[in-house]
Amino acid sequence: MPVGQKEVWDTMAGSEKQYRVFISAAEPSADAHCAGLITAMGKMRGDVEFVGVGGPRMAEAGCELLETTVGRASMIYNAFAHVLHYYELLRRIRRYLQENRVDLVVVCDSPALNFHVARAAKKAGIRTVFYVAPQLWAWAAWRIAKLRRCCDKLCCILPFEQEWFAGRGLDTVFVGHPLLNDACPEPKAYEDFQARCVRVALMPGSRTAEIKSLWQPMQEIAERIREKFPDASFVAVAVDEAGRRKLQAAQIAGFECEYSLGAVSETARQADFAIVASGSATLQVAAAACPMVIMYQSSPVLWHLVGRWLVKTKYLSLVNILAGRELAPEFMPYFRSVEPIAKKCVELIEYKDSLKKMSGELVELVKPLRPANASQTTVEIVGEMLGG
Repeated sequence: MPVGQKEVWDTMAGSEKQYRVFISAAEPSADAHCAGLITAMGKMRGDVEFVGVGGPRMAEAGCELLETTVGRASMIYNAFAHVLHYYELLRRIRRYLQENRVDLVVVCDSPALNFHVARAAKKAGIRTVFYVAPQLWAWAAWRIAKLRRCCDKLCCILPFEQEWFAGRGLDTVFVGHPLLNDACPEPKAYEDFQARCVRVALMPGSRTAEIKSLWQPMQEIAERIREKFPDASFVAVAVDEAGRRKLQAAQIAGFECEYSLGAVSETARQADFAIVASGSATLQVAAAACPMVIMYQSSPVLWHLVGRWLVKTKYLSLVNILAGRELAPEFMPYFRSVEPIAKKCVELIEYKDSLKKMSGELVELVKPLRPANASQTTVEIVGEMLGG
């Protein structure tokens, strides 16, 4: 560990605040969720400080970051590549929780990291809130016993999760989806839509592994769309400036597109159609009433040896899991040609009635995800667990 970083871990013992919450996030979406929670808590009361591991949005909201973890997150078995880094990180977290006053631990998503953080909190005698339930209903349901042992309160962001987890012995609350706090979806009209000048949003994800596996195929699909509709325009969403540089560095020669930084919802509202990496962005696109095709790539060997045995749901994308059907076409995982994906995109774009129908169905899909302000509801839960 660099000397400067070690000093951060060693100098966080003192505090003038009455309560200290250790908070853990590893993905950009979790960074955003936790930043909203920290901001809402700051508006509600001034006696709580946040310290932990996460990303730049948490730091901006007022969390004292011991280490930046956002950017290393991986899906399911791809996490194996980061085992050594997480082993050392967890060693430091265990030591910190044992040696410093912490009144509550909040872990957000990323079960590969946060199951271990929660277990460390339990050993240190600290109560733990899971903000965003791990998707055990989709894979690894056998881990429910481990979750019961290390979770004192589970905050679910998908409506069906409350019954599923509560029925398995967890103290569970449905708080709504934090990325949809400000969503006010209305179906796109498409009254003046002309397929030849369609505007398409490309969303290859925020993880480095996603960009490496999805960005070039998305550009190839976009080129197929442009062959059919020469006046089509494209805008790619990058999580931040560093993400934009990664996308630009891998831009195919001759391919033209604009870039939008971190504005998934706004970009989707201004687009006619989107091609989206599977993940939380699909719900933001749905909340913007933007028709989409969802894709994700994986190693064929790892998928057939591990992935397909772990996943228990009929569909893999959140949009289709919630719908209980293939509302948005999903290609997950795909291993070979992008031609079937490009063909489906062209088919949808050609007929504005198909786009209009999907837009209206997406609006109805996200309505149950917004019963209240998720950040505010979770703040109230954290406040109760801190004792007032």
